[in-house]
Amino acid sequence: MLTEPLTIPVYNPAGEQVGHETIDPADFGGEINKQLLHDVVLMHLAARRVGTVNTRGRSDVAGSGKKLFRQKGTGNARAGAKRTHKRKGGGAAFARRNRDYRYSLPKQAVRSAIRMALLSKFEDKQVLILDGLSLDAPKTQQVARALKAIRRPDITETEAAEVVGETKAQAARRTLHGRTVLIGLPDNNPVLYRSARNIEGVEVAPVGEFNTYDVLKQRYLVLTREALATLKERVKTKPARRREKPALEAAGTES
Repeated sequence: MLTEPLTIPVYNPAGEQVGHETIDPADFGGEINKQLLHDVVLMHLAARRVGTVNTRGRSDVAGSGKKLFRQKGTGNARAGAKRTHKRKGGGAAFARRNRDYRYSLPKQAVRSAIRMALLSKFEDKQVLILDGLSLDAPKTQQVARALKAIRRPDITETEAAEVVGETKAQAARRTLHGRTVLIGLPDNNPVLYRSARNIEGVEVAPVGEFNTYDVLKQRYLVLTREALATLKERVKTKPARRREKPALEAAGTES
């Protein structure tokens, strides 16, 4: 059970840390159930499976279902229908058919899982806030430049220190460049989506469309200040409401 507040660094597009935000773990449930996360991720993966495979069984191939010849007296081995899978041209045994692999878990379990997935990102220091990124037109270069400048939030100060004589590739390992990143927005933003969709490993989605699989699949989560506020409102746990007894039932209890 997590009780201590979690701190999220805030960066500007130039890669400079300009502040921090505080997260209360209680707003996201306060605990992480790995088994529930596993079950919900399997549900999302099953929904993405394409079940359009189809093979021809013995009922799909041409040929009569009549026994080829009588059971005894011919000197041949016993034989049944021509369409059996043991004969050339026969149907496949246990033929695969089109099917839908989708299934659903309880809604409350799915909602709890998305809160746990976000909380695990906050706990592992894989979330940061990007402040001041505003685009009037799609510009992939500006988003890519920001990812190359921002330092990964889960590295220590020793790992983040610059080394004399290091190459640009070595320096880039400390940034979000080349990492899988999920950029969360408060709502649909076609300009930012078109600016980031061509960057390898980067996905853009409104926080209202987050699911457990997408959050856990991407290594880092980048949010705007507005997206963080929207996310807090959407995932904040509410106390369960007690069902009130009907008037007749309550009257009968008193008597």
